[in-house]
Amino acid sequence: MTNDTLQLGQATPWPTSPEEARLDRVPNPHPDTDYCARFTAPEFTSLCPVTGQPDFAILVIDYVPDRWLVESKALKLYLGSFRNHGAFHEDCTVAIGKRLAELLEPRYLRIGGFWYPRGGIPIDVFWQTGEPPKTVWLPDPGVPPYRGR
Repeated sequence: MTNDTLQLGQATPWPTSPEEARLDRVPNPHPDTDYCARFTAPEFTSLCPVTGQPDFAILVIDYVPDRWLVESKALKLYLGSFRNHGAFHEDCTVAIGKRLAELLEPRYLRIGGFWYPRGGIPIDVFWQTGEPPKTVWLPDPGVPPYRGR
């Protein structure tokens, strides 16, 4: 994959849906080393599929790459494509985790969706691909339990 095939460095319109959004991957320069890469999206938004009202979350994505890294601009555009997408918290969180796992084939991936209250109840959603490698330090996600975040 060359830079001219990536969205990186190109004028790229915001995708209108997660299905339309393109995720790009790049070769991992350290495929022989176990390490954790973290992406935090503190202003993730989607829409309630019933009311159409906006939902807000902090997403924390940790993964231990194998051959591939997710390209961060493509990830930003993909996550932004959810702002007009109607889905429940569980669907958004798990769908993002599964799509990244399919694209990257990582040694390990986990996602935490820390959702702000809907109807007075915060719904936090967690998904992972399996057990992390024993040689990797996985820090705490850093998002406190709900107390009026």
